[in-house]
Amino acid sequence: MILEQVGEEEEGPAGLVAPPANFGMVDAGVYRSGFPDAASFGFLRGLGLRSVVYLCPEPYPEANAAFLEAEGIRLFQFGIEGNKDPYVSIPVDAIVGALRVLLDVRNHPVLIHCKRGKHRTGCLVGCFRKLQNWCLSSIFEEYHRYAAGKSRLSDLRFIESFDVTCMRDCMLRLIYRYHDCLQKSKRLQYDVR
Repeated sequence: MILEQVGEEEEGPAGLVAPPANFGMVDAGVYRSGFPDAASFGFLRGLGLRSVVYLCPEPYPEANAAFLEAEGIRLFQFGIEGNKDPYVSIPVDAIVGALRVLLDVRNHPVLIHCKRGKHRTGCLVGCFRKLQNWCLSSIFEEYHRYAAGKSRLSDLRFIESFDVTCMRDCMLRLIYRYHDCLQKSKRLQYDVR
């Protein structure tokens, strides 16, 4: 666990600030966690976040929204209902939309979170790992580690069946435009409109 000393206005017990519950680094500039509280604001400030991907349908709490506004952090909300029913699936369009945010490096550093950073966040990260060509066994191991004994078979099925080909096309079409594709070095260029 990473702890650091901060100013008085952000101090928790014994003057320490901790990361949000279930915090972890997904990739360079991409983080995951459970719902941040006021005690974790100092830690999040240290990450220099540009964006937050919030996966719950409930309105973002005022204190958290005020923190994001004060820090100039953009909020992307994808209202995915929490669900224990194995016959109800996560909406694919919400995952695709959230992946578009994650793939756009202009949004980095970015924090992904739901309530506990387990199921909804785990599904999104699992689909992100498929885009990174991780094998399913490694994706599922990471999902199980963050789900802390509360894995859901429906989530694992969703990750396994998620078709990444639409995202790869989207990535090439909407975010990345390569120049001189026959050369070894490729350059990232944004189409800002």
